[in-house]
Amino acid sequence: MAAPRFGLNRFDARSVDAFAADVRRAEDLGWDAALQPDSQLRRRDTYVLLAAAARATRRIVLGPLLANPVNRHPTVTASSIATIDELAPGRTLLGWGVGDTAVRLAGLRPARVSELEAGARLMRALLDGEHVDVGARRPAHLPHHRPVPIWIAAGGPRTLRMAGSAADGVFIRVGTHPANIGAAVAAIRAGAAEAGRDPAAVRVAAIFHTVLVDEAPRALAMGRSMAAGYYEYSPTLFDAPGLVWAGAHPEVLKRDRNVWPDFHHAPDLEASGAAVDFLPATAADAFCLRGGPEQIAEQLVAVIRAAPVAFEYVVLHPIPNPPTPDDPERGYTARVAREILPLVRARLASASPSP
Repeated sequence: MAAPRFGLNRFDARSVDAFAADVRRAEDLGWDAALQPDSQLRRRDTYVLLAAAARATRRIVLGPLLANPVNRHPTVTASSIATIDELAPGRTLLGWGVGDTAVRLAGLRPARVSELEAGARLMRALLDGEHVDVGARRPAHLPHHRPVPIWIAAGGPRTLRMAGSAADGVFIRVGTHPANIGAAVAAIRAGAAEAGRDPAAVRVAAIFHTVLVDEAPRALAMGRSMAAGYYEYSPTLFDAPGLVWAGAHPEVLKRDRNVWPDFHHAPDLEASGAAVDFLPATAADAFCLRGGPEQIAEQLVAVIRAAPVAFEYVVLHPIPNPPTPDDPERGYTARVAREILPLVRARLASASPSP
């Protein structure tokens, strides 16, 4: 079984130069994709960072994960990503989604599914060089258009079906449980078929929160916070794995336990995990990978093998969101590249089951 390409979406963004150097280092370590959240109140400008990384690298795929139609108009995003593709031709993608955290921190509301779809279709036409009626005096046209693939990140069934009808690829964000992954793939395929597309032509990737913490109690606490984060935005994801939320409403817990901005992004993920200690370990395991390198490699291989589709990318979201370590050789980026990915690639290439 061929291994997917592995992407990372957290880099040293303390400065533009630091970001470019960190992406170059990830490329040298063997990562396949460097993806950057477009979150204006948490990080420097995404496209400036990506442009610097494009100049510093040769092979690694670059793109936002994710941009949204609320913070920037889709015509602006199309222009920006086409410009990045000029600097990194053929190794650029556009990750597109409703924009939860980036939008909420600005006091705005996430995009509706209809707005997400309209933005994706508008950008697809502009990036393909078409003239598009946008209600202006003349049709809109992108003079520096490039055929950049648009990947929609989705977790809910309506968004997944829409993505299957409108996107080049779909990043599934439903955790690690086979039932949720299977339902997500089925929704993508149904959306593609309804739109008259070949379902097999829609590429599929997955985003997995990855708690690389060797101490089991700490890893479990952070894993519970990951499960709570999924429930916070998509409670129905607890249904297929047979999980029950037995605590207070997430908004009440966030207020009473000072969890901000949400269970996925709280500065102290052990504390936010303690706020939902009523969740069983099975809940943590349904929504993240956790433990030391051997444990995470085993879990990741099992998830990839169980999936009903071959993932083109697997994006590992580091938990806790790592600060730049004093010794970068022992940081998340290096540890995963050296201690986890070789095990995963070797086991997927082997016909024998993982030990």
